[in-house]
Amino acid sequence: MRPRVRVKAGWASMRGTAVYKQTFNAMLDALGEPRASNCLMNESALAKRFDVSRTTVRKAIAEISERGLIRRVDGHWVVATPPHRSDYFSISETVPTSVRVEKKFMYWMLRGDSGPGDVVNGLELARQFGVSAGAIREYLNRFARFGLIERRPNSSWIFRGFTREFALEIFEVREMFEIRSAMGFATLLQNSPAWGRLRALEAEHRTLLRGIDSDYHDFSDLDERLHRLINDTSQNRFIVDFYGVISMIFHYHYQWNKRDERERNQAAIYEHLDYIEALLSRDPRRIELSCISHLNSARKTLLASIGAPDGGRR
Repeated sequence: MRPRVRVKAGWASMRGTAVYKQTFNAMLDALGEPRASNCLMNESALAKRFDVSRTTVRKAIAEISERGLIRRVDGHWVVATPPHRSDYFSISETVPTSVRVEKKFMYWMLRGDSGPGDVVNGLELARQFGVSAGAIREYLNRFARFGLIERRPNSSWIFRGFTREFALEIFEVREMFEIRSAMGFATLLQNSPAWGRLRALEAEHRTLLRGIDSDYHDFSDLDERLHRLINDTSQNRFIVDFYGVISMIFHYHYQWNKRDERERNQAAIYEHLDYIEALLSRDPRRIELSCISHLNSARKTLLASIGAPDGGRR
């Protein structure tokens, strides 16, 4: 096995980013493409293909070259040696810290039965998640401005409940954002990767349905991924950013109410499958009706979790 090449000091900050590592892995994949046996695309074309800066591409090329995987011939980069699996960064390294923190925090909340009034130790979470205390603080600060979490001295935080009025207000925003995103989803090109991810999520829902008696806790992850996929395809930075708050409230907050959790999750899976079928049909009216129906159920579940009556839409 080839030894890994030592990284130059000037590359340290670049190698520390998930974007760089994602690009590096993608370029290793590109070495196996048919055209790569002749020559690789130039820096500008690679930057456009991977949607990154030319600087990121240039740094990746430099390291790939130092590992002896490519060489310069007549002004072009050509494949010298096919990459090994050991040349790739691990999947965990290519995920941005903010995303890792969110996933780990949500999982910790769900499996730990955390609830309103509970104290959260930021330093302890940082150790558990393998991230910096600053990353935890940055993540939790997103919710502090809404009054959902209150910061205390010594890196601790306290969960706070929220009122029916707060829940209805934020749900109204969620409904506007998701309906817009769902309608936009139907207009995606046929070769968009989002369709493949939607099909994969459909299959995961059907698998979970077969094992619902023992695996019903796993629905929260599917719930988050489906709605995030729909909202992310809007390519609207405000919708995408707002979804971080949505994940906290709608996909995990109601888990604090454990009553009828299996039955609720099973019913939600059927609603998701109907929603997915509507999206795949590309029928705007069908998508709108399915989306509104599912969101109405989610609103009722949320209000029930905080002991608030469902007063209907305002």
